[in-house]
Amino acid sequence: MTSWQPDLALRTGPRYRAIAEALADDVRAGTLPAGTRLPTHRDLAWRLRVTVGTVSRAYAEAERRGLISGEVGRGTFVRAVAPAAPTLRFHADAAKGDLIDFRVNRPRAASEAPLMARALAELAADPALAGLLDYHPHAGRPADRAAGARWITRTSTLAAAAEQVVVTSGGQHAMLATLAAVTEPGDSLAVEALTYPGIRAAANLLRLKLVPVALDDKGMAPEALDAVCRGNRVRAAYLLATLHNPTTATMPLERRRAIAEIARAHDLMLIEDDLYGFLVTEPLPPLAAFAPAHAFYITATSKCFVPGLRVGYAHCPASLVERVAAAVHASTYCATPMMAALATRWIEDGTGERLLAEKRAETARRQEIVERFFAAEFMRRDPAAAHLWLELPEEWRAEDFTAAAERRGVAIAPAAAFSTSRQAPNAVRLCIGTPATAAEMERGLTRLAALLEARSDAYSSVV
Repeated sequence: MTSWQPDLALRTGPRYRAIAEALADDVRAGTLPAGTRLPTHRDLAWRLRVTVGTVSRAYAEAERRGLISGEVGRGTFVRAVAPAAPTLRFHADAAKGDLIDFRVNRPRAASEAPLMARALAELAADPALAGLLDYHPHAGRPADRAAGARWITRTSTLAAAAEQVVVTSGGQHAMLATLAAVTEPGDSLAVEALTYPGIRAAANLLRLKLVPVALDDKGMAPEALDAVCRGNRVRAAYLLATLHNPTTATMPLERRRAIAEIARAHDLMLIEDDLYGFLVTEPLPPLAAFAPAHAFYITATSKCFVPGLRVGYAHCPASLVERVAAAVHASTYCATPMMAALATRWIEDGTGERLLAEKRAETARRQEIVERFFAAEFMRRDPAAAHLWLELPEEWRAEDFTAAAERRGVAIAPAAAFSTSRQAPNAVRLCIGTPATAAEMERGLTRLAALLEARSDAYSSVV
């Protein structure tokens, strides 16, 4: 283990960010070569005279940037990071600030803003508004829980019960609340080897150890999950069974049954994140349909309605509803009543159905455009998904390709941002819903396609 201790004297801003920036500088300068084992959270906190939580946030930020990775029982290690390449060609669009962003997974519909404006005006004029200004039950108002159950049933086929739904402040909060309900600090959490980065932030906050589980083109591998459970004290598993983020894989029916059986055999709690399932016209039953006592089902309004409407729904095993509600109480007291009421209004008056149909149609239209730009051999995609997984040819490394794309005015996410192990595949994720228009998306794809055809050594800093 290295005795690394950054000098923060001249660094401004929050301490955790200063530590992360210092770590990034030392990694790129070669002071911390790939494979270096970093100090423990507690040891570095003692050296820098900061809290352990500050170091945990710093390491989480560095991991989000793909600089480091943690391994259960071994520690935190520096990952291989591509050297910064010089700007060999001036790109006018990038210089003018014409950055086309493909990083945020955000299915889009043109009517979002006008529908929200109308809904807020109607809510302001509603005589029931006064009742929304007070405190409400931690699990949510009965009407909001019932609406959440209806929406879950509509988009997933799960026969959801209102009394098993807890209303949260978005999907990330639902994830945090369910984890808090079934784990304790030091527990192990099984996750896909490639997964949504937000789970790392939640795990760090709750002091959980992430255990990567292998996945293939059908999602998490049951035999790998079984092996992980036999070799570790795993309390819960977080996974995306439909339109997996980032690979777009959808788990087939027989695999869902196998995962559910493993959960029962090992008394494992499954937390299924299904924020993108609404894009599928004929969804498969979620894991909770096969293991109701061992599976949570999470969805939210951020993807299917609008990102700023921070309302989530966690469908819980009946015996754990109160524990999840207690976690909501501890973290936010209750989901914002006005936002929850607005979501309920949209579910009841058909606005939600309208947005769902628009987002499905726009996503399908953009997926058709994508087909024209990249060879099928490089793409892992689903026509219903608002993102795609681009596997790069040997001539490109993901970090080099990402850096070169940014110089051309396109922002994408490398595989390292999603990896929970030391080895990330040579791939990048593109979110086709992030650009405001299809025309803007096409401009970005044109730049990426041209870059993909270029030889990567033209952008290399090695001479």
